[in-house]
Amino acid sequence: MPRSGESRPVRIAIINDYELVVAGVAALLSGFRDRVEVVELDSRVPVVSDVDVVLYDSYGQVQGDRIDIAARLDGTDAKFVVFSWNVEPDLVQRSLANGAAGYFSKALTTEELVESLERVHAGETVVPDRERPEEGGEFGRWPGIEVGLSQRESEVLALITQGLSNQEIGDRAYIGINTVKTYVRTLYRKIGVTRRSQAVRWGMEHGFAPDRVRHVDGRTERLT
Repeated sequence: MPRSGESRPVRIAIINDYELVVAGVAALLSGFRDRVEVVELDSRVPVVSDVDVVLYDSYGQVQGDRIDIAARLDGTDAKFVVFSWNVEPDLVQRSLANGAAGYFSKALTTEELVESLERVHAGETVVPDRERPEEGGEFGRWPGIEVGLSQRESEVLALITQGLSNQEIGDRAYIGINTVKTYVRTLYRKIGVTRRSQAVRWGMEHGFAPDRVRHVDGRTERLT
């Protein structure tokens, strides 16, 4: 049920450059329509709907401290929230300083995500619990899951497909260079390639190229 004082569900837009990712989050939230209404799904386009909260999934994206929040909100009054596996305290604080109204860990359950969205809409600043393990949560839909890629391996492959070097991937995903190399080795083995050019081709053929799509009120607009 809606929280006390709420006359309607919190209206949200979910943004990420990968259609599969935003659709996966929306699908999980669909069981809470009385509390959260997913109005818009965006891949590489600004939000155009009247929403209360914009949920920015950082998979394959720049982190919350570097995203151009004003450009993504495009003049709306919505609150901007980062949704990420990367919950290092300094990154969280820099993201808030950059204009984010909250920072959510993907270790949340769907129920906890809904509650966090309601709290941000009510004016609270919600950040990850430092005592909580980063693992867990229910947000598990990403490119390559069907071949056994973990969320982190999938994100590294997405960044490889975008043309980033290992160092650039480490900077973008907020992980060390040696960790990047480990993910590269394991994901190469899982997708059956040995060279970066092969990995890029595999990624292009299996949904790792960013999309440019907007879903609003049941309508799908594919932009070039």
